[in-house]
Amino acid sequence: MGFIKEFKEFAIKGNVVDLAVAVIIGGAFGKIVDSVINDLVMPLVAKIIGSPDFSNAYIAFADVPAGAPLAKAKEMGPVFAYGNFITVAINFLLLAFAIFLMVKAINKLKKQPEAAAPAGPSSTDQLLIEIRDTLQRKQA
Repeated sequence: MGFIKEFKEFAIKGNVVDLAVAVIIGGAFGKIVDSVINDLVMPLVAKIIGSPDFSNAYIAFADVPAGAPLAKAKEMGPVFAYGNFITVAINFLLLAFAIFLMVKAINKLKKQPEAAAPAGPSSTDQLLIEIRDTLQRKQA
């Protein structure tokens, strides 16, 4: 019974629940970023570079007919499939940038305005303090 109770306490702690929510939201956010990359960014990159299908970009190390799809080229021998890597790298950079902006916004919301430092005594107060100190010295 002690093990089950201990596990229950662990499972319902705030950190575990927060982590579970973060994983679920992160998965959904990853799908959104994938869509942005595949549907919006990669067509622009392909238009600029001139390759209509970026995922099939590769360099074959074997005799492969020109224009063969990546899957066919892999069957014929080793290939350097850089197109897929570029897609994943761009995906990562955009995801990292989006998370950076999100964390920056959250930190800005969390940041509470700093309390103004208490101002020093006014000139009148300073004069009264000096008079008090002078009188105390004369009495001592």
